Amino acid sequence: MPATNPSSPLLYESHCHTPLCKHAEGQPEEYCAHALRRGLKGIIFTCHAPLPHGWSAEVRMADSEFDTYVSMVARAREAFAGRLDVRLGLESDFAPGLEPWLEALHQRVPLHHVLGSVHYQLEFYRKQYFKGDVFEYQKVYYEHLAMAAESGLFDTLSHPDLIKNESPTEWFFPRIQPFIEAALDRIAATGVAMELNTSGMLKAIREMNPGSAQLAMMQARGIPVVVGADAHRPDRVADRYESALLGLYQVGYREVSIVLDRRRQTIPLEAALASLR
Repeated sequence: MPATNPSSPLLYESHCHTPLCKHAEGQPEEYCAHALRRGLKGIIFTCHAPLPHGWSAEVRMADSEFDTYVSMVARAREAFAGRLDVRLGLESDFAPGLEPWLEALHQRVPLHHVLGSVHYQLEFYRKQYFKGDVFEYQKVYYEHLAMAAESGLFDTLSHPDLIKNESPTEWFFPRIQPFIEAALDRIAATGVAMELNTSGMLKAIREMNPGSAQLAMMQARGIPVVVGADAHRPDRVADRYESALLGLYQVGYREVSIVLDRRRQTIPLEAALASLR
């Protein structure tokens, strides 16, 4: 990527959590402080949204804690007013049949960025869709990603090849590629963005989510990309953003997206990279 002179803050952390999800650490203010150290313009908290029936309650906020979550983010926004743009979002799980619950949830308060996730590892999801065949489970995952985009409930599909960590030894990209292509065709038609999630470097298959092969397929279809670190502790805010931006450039992207007020904006990659500290 051509060199660019340092610029003013432009980027946001678009995927981060709070202790309410029960597997993250650090208060929102600590995440905000690290965002400033990294040269970000803002941060959007997207903690794991509640699900009906108390499903997977051990890894998300309870429905009764939703107002607490809103207050936590508001407290951080006030503390960093004039220094960092602090926004409220959600990471909501998609599965067929959850649409009415999610539609009502997303209307409770104004949200700035809603991530749609298919978490294959959750007990309620696995119980219904895993039938013992890993390849079939991979195909179901991509079908549900496409359905999530088509639902109109989400701005961005998060970590959109997460399923490769279900059984890493059974992830063979050429075999699943036709099903990924079919899903991406459907996603491209919706205009929904997809995420380049840097936390993939910490998972069983140590590459970003998605890997470069799928990322190139997304670029070929004009699917916009939002970068997020999926930070579950403050020091991971904007983690490996430089590598993510360079990875986008290498497959042909020339801009990266952010979502504010549920509307997508674009930033030239060169300027985005120059803005980081």
